[in-house]
Parts: sequence; structure tokens; C-alpha cells
Amino acid sequence: MDSSPGRAVFFFVLSLVLLGDLCCCSCSKVYVVYMGKGFSGDSGRQHDIMRLHHQMLTAVHGGSLEKAQASHVYTYSSSFQGFAAKINKEQAMKLAEMPGVVSVFPNTKRRLHTTHSWDFMGLSTNAEGEVPGLSTKNPENVIVGLIDTGIWPESPSFSDHGMPPVPKRWRGQCQRGEANSPSNFTCNRKIIGGRYYLNGYQTEEGDSSKYAIKFISPRDSSGHGSHTASIAAGRFDKNMNYEGLGTGRGRGGAPMARIAAYKTCWDYGCYDVDILAAFDDAIRDGVDIISVSLGPDYPQGDYFSDAISIGSFHATSNGILVVSSAGNAGRQGSATNLAPWMLTVAAGTTDRSFVSYIRLANGTFIMGESLSTYHMKTSVRTIPASEANAGYFTPYQSSFCLDSSLNRTKARGKILICRHTRGSSESHLSTSMVVKDAGAAGMILIDEMEDHVTSHFAVPGTAVGKEMGDKILSYIKCTRHASTMILPAKTIMGLQDGSRVAAFSSRGPSSLTPEILKPDVAAPGLNILAAWSPAKNNMHFNILSGTSMACPHVTGIAALIKSVYPSWSPSAIKSAIMTTATVLDKKRRTIATDPNGKTATPFDFGSGFMDPIKALNPGIIFDAQPEDYRKFLCAINHDNRSLHLITGDNGACTDRTSSSATTLNYPSITIPHLKKSYSVTRTMTNVGNPRSTYRAVVSAPRGINVTVIPEVLNFECYGVKKTFTVNFHVDVPPRGYVFGSLSWHGNGRDVRLTMPLVVKVYQKRKDI
Repeated sequence: MDSSPGRAVFFFVLSLVLLGDLCCCSCSKVYVVYMGKGFSGDSGRQHDIMRLHHQMLTAVHGGSLEKAQASHVYTYSSSFQGFAAKINKEQAMKLAEMPGVVSVFPNTKRRLHTTHSWDFMGLSTNAEGEVPGLSTKNPENVIVGLIDTGIWPESPSFSDHGMPPVPKRWRGQCQRGEANSPSNFTCNRKIIGGRYYLNGYQTEEGDSSKYAIKFISPRDSSGHGSHTASIAAGRFDKNMNYEGLGTGRGRGGAPMARIAAYKTCWDYGCYDVDILAAFDDAIRDGVDIISVSLGPDYPQGDYFSDAISIGSFHATSNGILVVSSAGNAGRQGSATNLAPWMLTVAAGTTDRSFVSYIRLANGTFIMGESLSTYHMKTSVRTIPASEANAGYFTPYQSSFCLDSSLNRTKARGKILICRHTRGSSESHLSTSMVVKDAGAAGMILIDEMEDHVTSHFAVPGTAVGKEMGDKILSYIKCTRHASTMILPAKTIMGLQDGSRVAAFSSRGPSSLTPEILKPDVAAPGLNILAAWSPAKNNMHFNILSGTSMACPHVTGIAALIKSVYPSWSPSAIKSAIMTTATVLDKKRRTIATDPNGKTATPFDFGSGFMDPIKALNPGIIFDAQPEDYRKFLCAINHDNRSLHLITGDNGACTDRTSSSATTLNYPSITIPHLKKSYSVTRTMTNVGNPRSTYRAVVSAPRGINVTVIPEVLNFECYGVKKTFTVNFHVDVPPRGYVFGSLSWHGNGRDVRLTMPLVVKVYQKRKDI
């Protein structure tokens, strides 16, 4: 029996997870039993694997095979091994102790992390999606899998006009749903695969799920999946708009790439067991990139007690890059999808704004933000919502326009000024519904979050920040019978400088492994126009914000890189995107963050904002293979037993004393506990000109001396690897994290690759 400290710690943590469940021991819920790589992929042993899972369940069901089979929800056997079953906490604990089991964890609900953006990033919007000066080879052979809410196949964004036949290597399915019904789903030469997963969702949601399921097929009923798919790989559309806003041409990042939709998310959420089943199928089907615009709440659990981390690990092991969203919590340390084998994306802005002006009776115009195009014919009496309080609500409570908080007599026919703070759970739309139900003519929303997320309102409405809100309130206070008019929303280009980090975007450092910088990179995620499902609000296009929108922007570029360099590993593609990113906005100033305009750091945007053109020709890359991730798992205290199960090989952890997560060949360097001096080694691979020379240029973090040995690297031919060492020494100990960069400048060509340097000096605790 393995009695190593790593295994003891693992089972202690696992016990806390399982025992932390508030249900009694006899209460049943769905758990995932993860068993690593196992015999996965061996089609001749599928029956044996299923029988093994039933035997394990029979053992915890008192010897009853009938109960074991009834409790079984899924078997995972194509790309990794494990199963999902409805069991109680005591049975879960017993399964966790069985040979061959890596982890057992509850079936947790995950959240969705919810075009001109390609113009903004310098990528042309021609129909073919060709990049000027670079021929993308066979982009129609790249297959992008999206784990989301499904897809609307009839959208113009997913037309297969002019596309060649489906690649012969494709092994996926098209689950059509019910024939001759609204659920019916048909694939084409663009959407070449469609699957849906209901077992985990229905088991958890019970009878309520029956009323929330519109299409029992891969067809999208919510719009989110169609939106993300069109951002990543939508076809050219010459008339994309939202109620006349943002009118113009639009396309996805890789418009000729194929799409495979894996519908795991339904109206009430996405569950781990369904997500794992989608990963298992996507790997077997033969996708090249997997895009996941959803994730756990923070703080995230252990890598191998998290469905997305597990699925992406096995995808990466099979040569598939997984791109994921960082989350929308907007706080330091709130980033999720933290595994180093994933590419995690933060959200930023573009230079396009959707504005709605407020005209005061004195002729002053104040700019707000809105997607509402209502036309008011005249100015209307305007009052703070606090003056329209109803019933037992105080004026302060009514100022937030809470449900039932408004007096209809006082509110009728007026424009109400409502407040919205960071702690508010109501959406802008739901607040406007309350205002509409009270009989008001319109709404001015003072949004103290100032995240610039534009919204549609149920009445003429617009949102302003606190400063502008105070100006409006001052006008109302000083003017008898004050009135205002809210003008229809319109599109304005260049109002903002662009390339700011969105206020809602989740930040680092990583709560799991602070030696790995997360997020990895940033991309547009604020007010993104893309395809939609007409099943939701009868619209074909919509404008959404979130890291959900940023993620498929990176997915699209990853697909283009894959089409140019089909043999590249997931980490090579990731490196190309990260090392060519920029930390400067369009005016060559350091990128700032919303809402306060402070200078952004790598915890906000990782390596910077993605640059699609440069990413397609990086010159050098930092590559990592499955062996490197095995060493990483050793460094974070996985024992040999769990390592063998996860990887399926016979590799062992050797010298743990010198092992550190920092040694992973990552395109960034983070040292969270620097005591005095520390050295980090990285290896670069030449993928540019056969004969190339690169010179190191360091911008050291404050108080830290940084040297690079050697300072110059000469490459003699394509594919050659060179190793360098970065030495860190504390000169003047700074407090907290400090940031710098290491750039490699190529001779004779416009190549400059940059990796962030993030350091926190170890502070010795003083006895109190």
C-alpha cells in the first residue's frame, strides 16, 4: 500500500470535500469517479470497462447488481476512464478508497462565462478569412469543438456554401433529435458534428428540467452557444446587426474551419458529468481545438476534482488545445480554469461603443450606454426612484428599483433614476421591467460598477456612471419639475481607446498553483456582436459581454495557427499566442483596466492582448510535451500511484526536493515566494527563419535584479532548441507582487517575443 505524504494529503482533502456535503449519509446525488487514462481508447475492452464499473458500484450497493445498474449515469472510456453514478456520501467514500480510483467528486453545476472585434485586432473581414501576407493551409481541415449550449444550424454564420466535403478523418456524430419537430437538427459541411448530453442535468434538476428543455437535440435554445461558435468560426455575413446597431460585415476568426457542437448546457446550467462526457466524445471524434466558455465558481477545486481540468488534460495529451474563459468575478484571485495545459482568456474592450444620450431641459447632453432604440417624442418629468417608494420600502430601498418597491401613482409617466451597485443581483433588463410595471416612461440607471456592459431595457433607458449620475441628480435637485429625454442608442467608433481590461474579467494570481500565471492572454469580450438563436427573443444576432466572448476570439486564432502549422502541439500554439501579445493600447500606452483606469498588470491580462497577425508568425515558441506535465504533477505533490493512473504510463516522480511548478516550460515566469535568489530555465524552439539570432532585453520587476544567461541565442536551422536561464536576485525587497518582462528581439526582422516576469518576495512572518 502506498503511504506517501502526497497520497495522505490527497485523501484528507478528498474527505473534506465529501464530508463537507450538507446532506445526510443516506442522501443520494451524482458523483464523478475519475480513474485516469486507464484502458481508455481500447474499443475491444469497452464491455470489460462497463462491467468493471458495475462491479465497483455493486460493491457499494450491498452486492446488488440491479441497484448498481440503476445508479449508473455515464461511463467514460474513449479518452479517459471513469464513470458517473447517483450514490450517497458514504458510498462515494468507499469508491474513493478502491484501487484504480484517482478522485471522487460531486457533480457540480458550472456557469457560462457570458463583429467588429476582428477589424479592431487587425484581421481582415473578407469572406475567405485569408490573412494578408500569409497563406493559411487548408483551414477547412481544422475542426473546432465547442462545449456550450448547442448551435443554431440555419444561421448565416454557419452556412456551408462553397465548403469542400467533410474531412475523412472525422469520426463524429450528428444527433438529429426528434424528427419533424422543432428539436430536429441537421449537420452540414460547416457544422459537421452535433451531440447533446442530458443525463447529469436531468438527474440533478429532476422534474423541473422537463419544463426548461426546449430542444432535445444539439439545437441551441438560449443563444450562447451560437454566439461563441460564430465568434470562433462563423462564416462571412455582410449584414450583421442588433436592431440596427453595429451594422456591417462580420465573420469569425477562422471562417472556413469546421464546427462540432457539444451541447452540455441547458437553461438551468451545465453539470460536470455531462461536460466530461462531451470531452470524452470530442477527443474520440477528432477535433483539433476545444473551446469552453464556462467554468467553476472561484476558488476552483483541485485539478483532478474538476471536470474541465480533467477533460482538458486528456485532450492536451491527445494533441488537442483547450481554450477556456477565465470567469466574470472581476476580483483579484478570482480566475478559474487554472490548469497549465489550458489556454485561459481574460476579457477586454474594443473601440466601439453603443451610446444613448440624455438631453436635459436646459440643453445639456449627457452620454449613457444602451442597446435600446426607442424614440421618445418629448421630454418627460424625471425624478429619483427614491421619491416613488411604495409600501414598506424605504426611499433608499426604492432607489434600487427593487421588485414591488415603486408606487405606481408616483412613478406613472415619469423617467425614474435608479441605482445599481456591485452587490446588486438584478440585471439591467430586470430592473427596467420593474420600472415598466410601475408605469414609468423610462429609466436612467446609475451603475456604480461602471463596467460599460451595454444592455437592452424594457423602456427607453440608458446607464451612466456615478459621476454623470451625480450631475443628473444635481440638475434634478436644482430644477423645479425637471425633465429629460432619452435618445435612441447609436453606434460610435473610436470613442474609447480600446484595449482596456473589462471590469468584470476575473484576475490572477492562481489560487491553485501561483507559480503558473493566469489568465494567459486577453481578447475582446465587451459588447460583442455575433450570431444568436431565434428561439430566444426571436433575434438572429445579439450583443453580449463576458470572458465567454473573449474565449472564442482566441479559439479562432488558434484554429488559424493550426491550419498553418498542423503538426504543432497545443503548447506550441499557446506559446505563439502568448509571446506575441501586446501590453500597449492603440495609442502605444500601457493598457489600463476598467472601471478605475489603473494600469493593468499580468494578473489582469496575462501576457497581454492577443495580436492575431503576429501570432501566426512567432519565430520561436516554448513547447511542452506530456512528459513536462507529468513533472508538473510531481511538483504539486501527486504521488506515483495517482500519476500512473492519470497518465497511463510508468513514469515516476524522482527528485522532489528540486521539483517546482516554476520549471514547467511555460511562456511566462512567476515566482510567488522569492527568498533571496532563484534561477529558472526555459527552452525555446526555432520555428522562424532557419538562421536566426535573438537578444534578451529585460525590464526587471521593481527591487529585483534579473540577468539572462546567455543573453544572445543563435539558431542554425528550423526546429533547433536552445536553453537559457533567468536569474532573480532580491536587491530591495518590495511588498506584494511586482512585474516585469523578458523580451527576445530578433536580428534583421520584425520579431519581438515577450514573456511576463511576476515576482513576490517571501516575507518572514513576525511573531505577535
